[in-house]
This record gives sequence, C-alpha cells and structure tokens, in this order.
Amino acid sequence: MNAIECKKNTLSVMVLAGIAMLCATHAAQADNTVNLGSVQSTSGSGTAANSTSKKQQSAAYQAPTKAPLKATQPQSIIGQQYIQHNTAPTANYTDIASIAPSVSDIAPNGAGGMESQGLSMRGFQDGQYNVTFDGIPFADSNDFTHHSTSYFMPQDVRSITVDRGPGSASTIGDATFGGTIAVDSREPEAVAALTPYASFGSHNTHLFGLRYDTGAIQSLNGTRAYLNYKNSSTDGALTYAGQKRQNLVVKSETPIGDNTVLTLFAMYNKIHQNVPLGATLAQIQKYGSNYGLNNDPTSQAYYGYNYDELASDLEYMDIKSLLNSWTLDNKLYSYGYRHDGFNGLDPNGNTANGTIYGANNVPGQRMSNNYRSFGDIFRLERSLGPGTFKTGFWLDRQHNTRTQYEIDMTLGGLFNASSMLAATDRDMVDTLDTAQPYVEYDWKPTDRLTITPGVKYAYFHRNIDAAVNQKTGTPLSYSQSWEKALPNFSVHYQLEPNWTVYAQWAKGFLAPNLNIFYTADPSLNSVVPEQTTNTQLGTVWHSQALTLSADVYHIKFDNKIEHHKVASQTIYYNAGGATYKGVEGEATYYLGSGFSVYGNGSINSAKDTTTGNWLPNAPDRTFAAGLIFNEGGYYASLIAKHVGQRFGTGSDPSTDSKLPAYTIANLNTSYTLKNAMGPMHNATVSFQVSNLFNKSGLLDQPGTTADGTPLYWTIPGRSYMLSLSVGL
Repeated sequence: MNAIECKKNTLSVMVLAGIAMLCATHAAQADNTVNLGSVQSTSGSGTAANSTSKKQQSAAYQAPTKAPLKATQPQSIIGQQYIQHNTAPTANYTDIASIAPSVSDIAPNGAGGMESQGLSMRGFQDGQYNVTFDGIPFADSNDFTHHSTSYFMPQDVRSITVDRGPGSASTIGDATFGGTIAVDSREPEAVAALTPYASFGSHNTHLFGLRYDTGAIQSLNGTRAYLNYKNSSTDGALTYAGQKRQNLVVKSETPIGDNTVLTLFAMYNKIHQNVPLGATLAQIQKYGSNYGLNNDPTSQAYYGYNYDELASDLEYMDIKSLLNSWTLDNKLYSYGYRHDGFNGLDPNGNTANGTIYGANNVPGQRMSNNYRSFGDIFRLERSLGPGTFKTGFWLDRQHNTRTQYEIDMTLGGLFNASSMLAATDRDMVDTLDTAQPYVEYDWKPTDRLTITPGVKYAYFHRNIDAAVNQKTGTPLSYSQSWEKALPNFSVHYQLEPNWTVYAQWAKGFLAPNLNIFYTADPSLNSVVPEQTTNTQLGTVWHSQALTLSADVYHIKFDNKIEHHKVASQTIYYNAGGATYKGVEGEATYYLGSGFSVYGNGSINSAKDTTTGNWLPNAPDRTFAAGLIFNEGGYYASLIAKHVGQRFGTGSDPSTDSKLPAYTIANLNTSYTLKNAMGPMHNATVSFQVSNLFNKSGLLDQPGTTADGTPLYWTIPGRSYMLSLSVGL
C-alpha cells in the first residue's frame, strides 16, 4: 500500500470509527430540544422552528430559486423544498442546478442516468467554474471538470447555491473563473427515525434507500448522526445505456462545550454504467432519437465493450469554534476517484474492425484514471472596528495516475500490439499542488452600507512524470508553477429591511490545464493563467408575498490559451479571449390559498473577441416559468424551462453546428401524511412526469467520429417516476 492510500485509509477509518461509535452508544431516547451550542454546523444552519403552515404561505418558502438579501454577486439558492418535490430521486446536482437563470444542462439519458454531458453557466462550461461540497472544492486536477454521478445524491442535499461570479476573496477553488455551484449536505435530525424509501419509473428505473437518524444522543452531549444508503438502477433513456449505482453517506455533529461543533462526514459511491458517445444524424434517422449503443458483439458500439467501473469517496472532519472574539473553522478532507473504462475504438464511426489477432476482431481501448486529493481549509474571522476581518487559506494536493491501452475486445482485452509498450497510448503520473491564502474586510461605515475589499493569492504547481505522455507517446518529466494575486471589491447597501442593492468588481482565474504538457518540450510554451474581470450590479427584494432579484453583468475573459504547431512541436500560448454579458432575473409571487407563480430569465451573450463567433454550448437566453401549489400535506408544480439557441463545435450559422431552442415542462405532485398509522409518520407518496409534452430534438453536439462526422445528443422523451417514503 502506498503512502497516499495509507493517508486516505487513515482519514476514512477515523471518520467512520467516530460515527460508528456515536451510533453504537445511541441512547434509546432522544431529546428534541438539544442545543448544538453557539456555533452552527459547518454545513449550514438547520430549519427554523416555525410552523409548516406559516412557512408555506410565503414566496420565500415556495420559491424554486431565490437570491439572499445579503448577496454581493448574482446568486440563486435552490432549497430543500424544491429538491425534495421537483427533482428525480436519481438526479445529479446538475439536474437540480439547471433550473437557475443562465444555467442549462445536458442529460440525454434521463435524470442521473449518466454523467452530465455539459452544464453551461452564462456560457462557461464544466472545468471553467467550481463545484464544492460543504465548502470543499473537488474536481479532476487535469482539467477541473467534475463527475456528477460519482459523489452525492438528492437525498443528502440540503441546498445548492449557484454563484454566477468569482465570489469574494474568501471564495476558494481552482476555477473561480466562471462561478461556483455550492452543494450543502443535509443535517442530522434531532429526533430518532428510520426512513425507508423507494422509487419506480420509466426505463426500468428503481431506487431503494434507507436513512437512519440517531436523534440527539443525550449521553454524548446531544450528538446527532445519520446513515443513508441508496441502491439504484436504470436501463436509461438511450438504448443499452444502463447504470447501476450504490451510495452511502454517514454524517455526525457533536457539540463540544458551548462554543464548538465537531462534524464528521463520509461518502462512498460505486457505479457500473454503459457509456455511449452520442449518435450521428444517420443513426438517429435509422434507429431513432434514443439510439445509444447496440447488442451486436461484432460491433464497436456493443454495450458489452463500452462501460465504466467507478468508485469514489469523500471524507472530512470539521471543527468550528468560538475562541474569545475569533470564530475558527478548520476542515481536513480527502476525496478519491477510481475509474476503469472500456470502449470500442470508434463506436459511431466507419473505422473497420480488425486487430493483430484477426481481420474481424473488434478493436477497443482500456483506460484508467485514479486520483486522490488531500486538503485543508482554515478560516478565521472576528469583529474589528466598524466591520468584520476575515482571513484563511486553502491547501490541496491531488495525485493522479492515468493509463490507456489499445486492446482486442473480441478476445477479452488482449493488447492489440506486439508488446504492452506498443499498445500504450498513455502512462502518466501527475500532481497538482494548490495554495490560496486570502484576506478581506467587511467594512460597515453605516448600519446599511457594507464595503468589502479583499485579495486572494493563488499559487499552483503542476508536475508530470510520464513513461508514455499523452499525444506525443514519448517519456516526459516536467513541472511548472504559476501564481496570481486576485483582488475583489464589493458594495452592499440596504435600502429597506427587505430591499438591498449591490455592486461587484472582481478578478477570476483558471489554472492552465494539464494538456499544455502534452507536448515534446513544454518549456517552449509561454502561458499565464486565463483570467476574468467581472463587473456586476444587482438588487434583491423579499416580502411575505414576493421574492425578486435582478442583475446585469459584464465579464472580460483574457489570456485565452491557444496552440499551434511549429514543425512537429505543439506550442501553447495566450491569445485573445471572450466577452460575456447579459441580464438576469428571478421572482416568485405568492397568490394565496397555497398557490404561487414562479419565473426566471436571462438574456446572454458569450462571444470570442477575436472572431466574434458564439462560444460552443452557450445559450443566448434561458427562461423558466411555473405554477406551484403547497398547502398542508399537498404539493404540486408545473414548471417549464426554455433554453435558447446555441452552437455545437462551431458557431457558423451556415453549418449544422447551430442547435435549436427547446422548452421542457415537468409536472410534480406529492402528498405527505404527518401522522400515519401506528409508529409511521411523514408518509409521502409522489408522482413526477418529466418532459410532460414529450418534446424532442437535438440537445448538443458533443464531438465527432474518427472521420469527422458530427455526433449529437437528443432530448429524452416523456418519463414517469413514482416514489414512496415513510418515517418509522
């Protein structure tokens, strides 16, 4: 066992052992009024103790998305109310976030049926923005993209905040460049409960789960913990694109004295999935819009040759404490991702069969991508003069091994070459070290005005040791560091207790991807981090009947990394950039008698500054509208999301890369019986219809076949989901 695995196992064992001890010592009785101390949980504050009926009669409670009054940049909070009632039990965080203004997602296999094929936020693509879980940034270090099915599920998500901007100086992450999607976990309940749940739906989709809450354990100072296990499977909306998934989450919160809370968290996830790459227009016309893979063992598109085996985990220990006049928050974490993937050489193309073992044998590839990150997030703040002083740092190291081999699928994976080395496309080890200290000050010259200057210093260091480097096929040992100071300035003014305005100017940045090392001599490259300059203005209004927010933004993207060839050498350099600009808004109005109406919208522009062309997968507008009813145990919503025109791999309107606008409507209904029979309580049944009007069409152009024929994703057809849960 290497040092990295030893460290990972040590943290995992410490987290699990701590939570197991808490559950094992759980007293038979629970205290519903336990005080978790003066310090809130690191994952966020719990639900207020107001009556449910009073909360239901407000726009803030029923709003699918809303901006907080304290916002200093455009921001949409998607709460547990929306997640519980409007998202499929199998959904990815990308499916949930897609309701927000300026956000669109590509999910051709149904909610959670495969990894998101591209979430766009104002035109920024995956890898250009952060995703965090309980404040922890996680991503593949090579290009900062995310695996949306490999970590958390909706049953463990309390809220998702979509920050459409680089945030303040204290916002950490490798890709603050385009914003942050911040996912927060649910908290343990104060009352002991056992909650089984199940879902059944279209495409032979099943999900079975069980959550156990210890309640407040009096013998452990009011500690609360829960364990939540899910097992799901689906055949998928696309042909032969099935998925099987298992997910386990354990979390505990322990008060230590009156001013400290210890949080332990662990998540484990395992997936087997068959993975299509899209379909050509000819395949869609011949086999239907739901074509993915086939069942022909002589084909490179055979589902038995195109699959992934995935295992992932995330653990953290967090201490949050009041020390005299200081608030301390320190989070030690680790997360890992293990991916073994297989695919036919050209599943949708015209590449003929044939390997060194036979002219009719099916050629394919076997890859692995295994990484482990360790990190620490340390934050301090205190009142100082007429404001609050904040400082801290983020440290992270990710170690990644990546391989790919050419193989013979017909013969079960034999190397398709005279030797292992000859069959090797890549064999690489790389590391990324990140350090981000920051300082900022919330200056309050008056009770209504807050001015926040701040600066973050970003440092990152890449190293690669490749026996066979990607693209070149030759050995490489190389490292390089970059650093950048990122200033931030925001102004927040409270016009009225329920009405605020804000302005922000901030710098964002994006570390160069590992692909700049995929060249024979990376020292010939001349690149600096890509960066943005964000200017944003907005306003937020809250009342019992109305939540309303609106903003305008202008983002200048500089230092775009390009490449060209000099002889046989690929050289990377900075040239040009892009301009993003637009207007956004969202509102919910409570009509009365349990009814509210909801809407959001954006008009967006994302264009290359050199060519003037639209950037790929950047919609020119998004809109959402819906009607919601929530009274007593009844809930119903009909919400439609419209995504405007965008382009695939190119932006020339005369080509087939132009993709049409589309609108999808979803119907969600549920009923909760608070006091069921005997020991049962909170019994809930829900029924969901996705794509109610069975719309069809092209979603995205993800790439091409080996001979350059475009591939497409299509809109999945109408589907249904029935879900049941009961508290015991």
